[in-house]
Amino acid sequence: MFEQALHWFIDLGSTVFIPIIIIILGLVVRLKPSKAIVAGLTIGIGFIGLNMVVALMQDSLGAAVQAMVDRYSLSLSIIDLGSGPGGPLAFSSTLGVLMIPIAFGVNLVLVWLGMTKTLNVDVWNLWQPTFVGLMVWGVTGNYALGLVSMVPIFLLQLLCADLAQPKLSKFFGLPGIAITHLMALSGMVLAVPLNWVFDHLPGLDKVKIDSETIEKKFGVLGDPIIIGFLIGVVIGLCAGYDVSQTLQLAVQMAAVLKLLPKMIAMFMEGLTPIAEATQAFTEKHLHGRDVNIGMDAAITVGNPSVMATCLLMIPVTLFVAVVLPGNKVLPFGDLPLLVFVFTLMVAAFKGDILRSLIGCTIYTVTELYLASWMAPAVTTAFHVANYDVGSGVVSFVSAGLWPNVIGLAAAENLGFAGVAIFTLVVLAALFYVNRVKKFNQ
Repeated sequence: MFEQALHWFIDLGSTVFIPIIIIILGLVVRLKPSKAIVAGLTIGIGFIGLNMVVALMQDSLGAAVQAMVDRYSLSLSIIDLGSGPGGPLAFSSTLGVLMIPIAFGVNLVLVWLGMTKTLNVDVWNLWQPTFVGLMVWGVTGNYALGLVSMVPIFLLQLLCADLAQPKLSKFFGLPGIAITHLMALSGMVLAVPLNWVFDHLPGLDKVKIDSETIEKKFGVLGDPIIIGFLIGVVIGLCAGYDVSQTLQLAVQMAAVLKLLPKMIAMFMEGLTPIAEATQAFTEKHLHGRDVNIGMDAAITVGNPSVMATCLLMIPVTLFVAVVLPGNKVLPFGDLPLLVFVFTLMVAAFKGDILRSLIGCTIYTVTELYLASWMAPAVTTAFHVANYDVGSGVVSFVSAGLWPNVIGLAAAENLGFAGVAIFTLVVLAALFYVNRVKKFNQ
């Protein structure tokens, strides 16, 4: 009965169940019912608008990517299905159903203990810990091991969210909000030290190329609409489009860069009263502890430097995949979704597009190698969830995230002991960051 109810709730879609969660949270933290309802519905509207813009981007870029693959006769042995099926796949399994109450329970306990400042309401991206559980279950044949292996991945989401929140809040202007999207958070572990290296490289330390600098130095060329248009022209030329197709793609990319910030503004309009009420509630009932609301990285993708970097990374990623020795994954399904992989890396590089392109390219190399290595486990995860992927081996670029690799390797090689060690290490890190170091207070 509980499983059926949970499946029904998830099947409502993120445009419905996230607003419901926000409304309930608003009521819990003593926000007026009218304000809680308006806040929840505003966030739902933001999701609808965002999904429409992202769908436009995916449809336009998907055709361009296919054209590039065909034009240059690109062929590798592993199909990139994209991370899109990951959510439906995870929540169609019993592991996905169990992950939701486990995550909420663990999160509330850690907030009460002061071991995290993040209250995660991003239910949809719980599919990422669940996907690790599915891989472990598929590879080992042990359902219980798959179940417990989801926990340290969720804890890692909270740890990364806590560490990243100050930088992201400042760059994106998101007070009281944390990002709990592990796909986006993972890249910051590389980007932060890389940015330090770039700061100390002669020449590169004096170069600053972000949307604001471009607009200041080149006038209208720095406008997000023009940036989107020009990038659309570049991608169209790489795809071998004719003039008409290239101009259509260019205008569509200009529309994406202009409309995304408008949709993100809807999120902030709805989240601001919830964040303020949550802070007031926790100060009164949780010994004055600060709590940040954990959300999807979707609320960050409207930044012009983010979109410019991610659109330029599409042809770069294809090129890297083809020339990289030992890589077996041909990027395809994940290419239009690279914005969710790279968005927080751009923030770590302070919006500098040149640094972001270099850093994201380096990160792409690691992802492709790890995605190739993870392909058998990814394929098995689809099989245990009764998802038909044919007889071949499948993967996707963002399957090669380092948390996925650590979670799978710990469970596969050391069993329950490996999962326990991984869990204790992350818990110790949470304790140190939030109780000992008192980070971001």
